Amino acid sequence: MKIVKEITKNFINEVEKEYIGNDIYTIARHALSQNKIGSITKVTEQTEFTRNRFSIDLKTLPATNQKASGRCWIFAGCNVLREIIAKKYNLKEFELSQNYVAFYDKFEKCNYLMESVIELTNKTSEERTLDTILERGIEDGGQWDLFVNIINKYGIVPKDAFPETYQSSNTQSINCMLNRYVRKFAFEIKDIKNEDEINNKKSKYMENIYKMLCSSFGIPPKTFSFEYVNKSDEYNCIKNITPKEFLERYIGINLNEYVSIINSPTKDKPFNQTYTVKYLGNVIEGNAVKYLNMEMDRLKELVIEQLKNNEPVWFGSDCVKGSDRESGIWDDLSFDRDLLFQVDTKMSKGAMLETRESAMNHAMVITGVNLEDERPTKWKIENSWGDTVANKGYYVATDSWFSKFVYQAVINKKYLTEEEKMNLEKEPQKLELWDPMGTLAEEEFYV
Repeated sequence: MKIVKEITKNFINEVEKEYIGNDIYTIARHALSQNKIGSITKVTEQTEFTRNRFSIDLKTLPATNQKASGRCWIFAGCNVLREIIAKKYNLKEFELSQNYVAFYDKFEKCNYLMESVIELTNKTSEERTLDTILERGIEDGGQWDLFVNIINKYGIVPKDAFPETYQSSNTQSINCMLNRYVRKFAFEIKDIKNEDEINNKKSKYMENIYKMLCSSFGIPPKTFSFEYVNKSDEYNCIKNITPKEFLERYIGINLNEYVSIINSPTKDKPFNQTYTVKYLGNVIEGNAVKYLNMEMDRLKELVIEQLKNNEPVWFGSDCVKGSDRESGIWDDLSFDRDLLFQVDTKMSKGAMLETRESAMNHAMVITGVNLEDERPTKWKIENSWGDTVANKGYYVATDSWFSKFVYQAVINKKYLTEEEKMNLEKEPQKLELWDPMGTLAEEEFYV
């Protein structure tokens, strides 16, 4: 075995001689010169296990499209809620306004960020936290609890009551403007000692931010009409509804009954404990992010139980790993890149989290599962990348991929055991802002 401290010409010559003498490397080099890595490492035998058929298959509405934005968590949340309305009113097509949720999320995040800056400024022990907050700024990403905070405070409206704009579907430019503005605020208050002066300045900034959002996303409706045609082609129109009334009367769900369970098998996060992430939030007076960590087998049991009760499941995962977008598949066994390069890159889930090889970067909805002897073999996934990809926007994820790259699911707490409910009530351990369990709230994977 060659010991390497510094790279020498002799080391390079020896490695190159070994490389040239191996036919597998020669074949790999020839193939890679004209092809994508994925196309020549595809394991076609895996198609036996990735067919789009499931023993439990919820009948859900057509796929949505988040376009060039990182609002997956909002789209996933709205996709869960719209199924309730669709069943009540016998609708074949319906969407809730993702733009409405995003508008108030950005407004609240700006307020949350500036309050955090005020708190942390001049605290030398929190310099890294403040630097991280300012570096990330206002992002599209989010978490289930952040979705709940916005819905509980502002309600929700149908998409046609507050439709998409170019800026809401292409958020990079407005995010840059908001971040430049809040960073300017952070710089300006550094040497101000008077609390009233700081608060007055922040209020003026928030006034301007609201106006910036109205120019970019539109003016959110205070009342609207719920106008729809059902599957029997019957027209209906209910007028003068407020967003809060629409949530309470026409959706009628208590979002506080739903909790986040995670699978994070790392040494710093024992199972059956609760966790939160410092300075991860949007509505200051809203709920803090909270997770209950558990074994993957138990997480799957709870997801399956909710699916059996005909209710979809919001979840967070690493959508980059094992992805075959053209075929609409997530499967860690469908590509054999290690064989191509003659290396072993396999890592445990905990090791991937600790080294940042993997982390949550996308939220979607589980709408089905295939069970054999009550054990899952594959999962049906509703994505928000439009209906022109995969199976009209629906994907298949193998159970192997699920085990490795699913990190979070949202479950009605009625499915938890009494012990799990007690564990959920424990004081959460506070994780640093840069912990892998907080990454879904960062600027996530864009379509």
